[in-house]
Amino acid sequence: MTYNWQAALAFLATLIAASMLTKFLVFKLPEARRMRELNAEADAKKMARDSYREGVRESMKSVKWSNVPFLFAVLPFTVTLSPLPWWRHLVDMVLVLMLFDFMYYLVHRFLFHGKLLRKVHALHHQARTPTYMDARYVHPIENIIGNGLFLISLPIVALLWGAPLNAFSAAAAMFIYMQLNTLNHIYVNLPRFPYKTVDWITSIHAAHHVDMNQGNFATLTMLYDWMFGTLEKPVSRDVA
Repeated sequence: MTYNWQAALAFLATLIAASMLTKFLVFKLPEARRMRELNAEADAKKMARDSYREGVRESMKSVKWSNVPFLFAVLPFTVTLSPLPWWRHLVDMVLVLMLFDFMYYLVHRFLFHGKLLRKVHALHHQARTPTYMDARYVHPIENIIGNGLFLISLPIVALLWGAPLNAFSAAAAMFIYMQLNTLNHIYVNLPRFPYKTVDWITSIHAAHHVDMNQGNFATLTMLYDWMFGTLEKPVSRDVA
């Protein structure tokens, strides 16, 4: 594998463009704008607390500390602009996301909810009824570990293939990871059609936040919770 800074740049540009375009399109919907207002109202009260605001600030700093070294030192060896068959893009995305979700499931269940890092994770679990900003109210140690698990999933899958991943499919995988991780915490109260899946995603993670003795440890799918007997039923709730 060679250092391919052009592919890394394409990865980053794709990720930024996809995030901006999605935000622009989603908030064209009146239902999405209403949910943004409800979350913003609840988050404003939280951000008014110095401790909460500082916690969010430190959490965001930790993301930079884990992302920047990866972007410069690891990613250029991991991605390429060489064309691949269409099926490889889909397979690579699924492999990266499912590998990450499996590693995160194990870490979340046995470290964050075990004795070793339970107190670290308890900061995030102060949110019993999470809203948008709670996805960013995470202890820096937890943030570095969780974010790092996704980042290392990319080179692991590349090593399994014995070749770099396509930059655009790798960016798509990270985009899905970022969006779902945020969506997990957003309060929604949307019509069942066509938002049934969105409501299920947020309700399934809301069940995990009821207290620190619940299941639903995975963050992207509930496959591993189903496999290992830790699946909890979704819960409905009012805005925090």
